[in-house]
Amino acid sequence: MSALSAARAALRVYAVGAAVVLAQLLRRCLGGFAEPVFPAQPERVAVVTGGTDGIGFATAKCLAKLGMHVIIAGNNDAKALEVVRKIKEETLNDKVEFLYCDLASMRSVRQFVQKFKMKNIPLHVLVNNAGVMMVPERSTEDGFEEHFGVNYLGHFLLTNLLLDTLKASGSPGHSARVVTVSSATHYVGELNLDDLQSRSGYSAHGAYAQSKLALVLFTYRLQALLAGAGSHVTANVADPGVVNTDLYRHVFWGTGLMKKIFGWWFSKTPEEGSWTSVYAAVSPALEGVGGRYLYNEKETRSLAITYDRKLQRQLWARSCQLTGTADVTQDALSG
Repeated sequence: MSALSAARAALRVYAVGAAVVLAQLLRRCLGGFAEPVFPAQPERVAVVTGGTDGIGFATAKCLAKLGMHVIIAGNNDAKALEVVRKIKEETLNDKVEFLYCDLASMRSVRQFVQKFKMKNIPLHVLVNNAGVMMVPERSTEDGFEEHFGVNYLGHFLLTNLLLDTLKASGSPGHSARVVTVSSATHYVGELNLDDLQSRSGYSAHGAYAQSKLALVLFTYRLQALLAGAGSHVTANVADPGVVNTDLYRHVFWGTGLMKKIFGWWFSKTPEEGSWTSVYAAVSPALEGVGGRYLYNEKETRSLAITYDRKLQRQLWARSCQLTGTADVTQDALSG
């Protein structure tokens, strides 16, 4: 990728970010974000990736507060014990635990799933939340570009390996749910099926946007396959908006400085950012409803190309190859 192309990718990402920030600022001035009322969720089990920090932590805490058995999947062993203790203490829910899962390693993802299944418990909600943002060029343990490997492929594999448990746990009127966190940057993302690992030229902004675009395409294809098989499992996308977390530490220094000074004003708090994920996970309004892009707890349209069924199938098939997952593309829904 040329310097001009990299600059163009960065400008597009910052432009869409600025648009979201302005919308959030306007809403803040007009009264802010009202906390939704969510129904209690006793006897239900959730897995939240990246639940030790930021939006993931707020999501895990909210689900625990609703009475869920919450399993945090993360790679921060040092922080895990304190996080679990804090959530238990603040929610008065003892059913909160941590299992190690490094999404940058397909081996680690498989080990997590093996340990989870050894518990012999159901799984009603999977929140694919963890991610990296605009990191320097580097590769995962399996040789994947880090944004694509962690944000997308790790969650693709995790979801597929847990699908049998999700299917067994869902029932009529009580569907299991897969909630995948994307972002508005998907609107400026470009998916290059011939260079998913950005080897022809690296742009942190372009790679990040591509990973978020891939997550939307993946969710829509997953929903189509689940519906075609008659499964009581749904898949939706949650867009948290611009949230004041440490995820922005690799952004342009000027943007980072603005965030430090004014972030409290124009950014959502991690709690506010988690509400759309929690809404997708528990709202009765979404019972049996999948294939939706949700922002501020409401359905909205994603980028037009995300509805391209051919592209959805192509990405799914390529992802199966990269992760060593059985490809069911030819077995369900040829349309």
